[in-house]
Amino acid sequence: MSTDITLSTRLRALAGYRATWPLLALAAIFIVDGFISPGFYDIRIVEGRLFGSVIDIFYRAMPTAIVALGMAVVIGTKGIDLSVGSVVAICGAVIAWRIHEGDSHFVILFLALGTGLLCGLWNGFLVAVLNIQPIIATLILMVSGRGIGLLVNQFYGGTDPSFESALLQGLSVGHIWLIPTRLIVGVGVFIALWFLIRRTALGLFIEAVGGNTSAANLAGVNARLIIFSAYLIAGLCAGIAGVILTADTHTSDPVSVALYIELDAILAVVIGGGSLAGGRIYLGMTVIGALIIQALTTSILISGLPPEYNLVVKAVVVLFVLLLQSQNARNAVWGLFSWRKS
Repeated sequence: MSTDITLSTRLRALAGYRATWPLLALAAIFIVDGFISPGFYDIRIVEGRLFGSVIDIFYRAMPTAIVALGMAVVIGTKGIDLSVGSVVAICGAVIAWRIHEGDSHFVILFLALGTGLLCGLWNGFLVAVLNIQPIIATLILMVSGRGIGLLVNQFYGGTDPSFESALLQGLSVGHIWLIPTRLIVGVGVFIALWFLIRRTALGLFIEAVGGNTSAANLAGVNARLIIFSAYLIAGLCAGIAGVILTADTHTSDPVSVALYIELDAILAVVIGGGSLAGGRIYLGMTVIGALIIQALTTSILISGLPPEYNLVVKAVVVLFVLLLQSQNARNAVWGLFSWRKS
């Protein structure tokens, strides 16, 4: 009897860890993929870099993960940023425009990142200074941003938005030794943001503002400045993703690039244990959430399901993961097992 109680206690304690269910969900998806596709775990070297289905999941998840990291910071302030997909589109249009104008590609890289910061500056101004609700403030740029990208394309006629750039494409589809470059960029963004959030006071201030803005102000924290900083970080992350996604396709396509990436980013944060009520930032778990989303997409593609079922299957699996993370849902399951046992 005591052994059963100890085992039950340990299982409940393990289930209570924030990382348990997302990691189990990712492992389960990988196991299922192994049955669906016998060569799923095969990793080989193609054209000087690692290649395979598992590598492809990490490779394609990086833009979403980078955007989601910025989103996690904003959500930590009890905010939201619906404009990140449009920011990616604007950055891509700026890249194509300036390449057609003959600018240095190294300068263009910084112009693209600066464009992301400028968009974050705009969102931060609306939210922190004008005190507009975040969902409305960022909805403005979400609605107008892709139109701005199309207007930027018109600056050089808009007839040929494609381009070639060894530097930018190297950051997106290139590789260093055997490692795809975008994986290195993603790891670099994560480390830099982790250091900023966990090794400086900024992370503590963000969580304080998200937990209780009034109390943070009374404690001497400049809540407006902290919120402003969060949107700048989100804009910069979107700019980095914009460079990767635009260079990947060699073209500026404001209408379809990064379509719905803001929803995937929010979902990655939530799967990673983040709360839209703010007050907490989980960077590592946010990356796991992005990997789960991409792993699901890959699973659906290799399973051969008709495209019209993709979003439904994805939604069902994500809902199941979120239910596993819910303390109330887990308590109900434990109560059901306890009742049956008695």
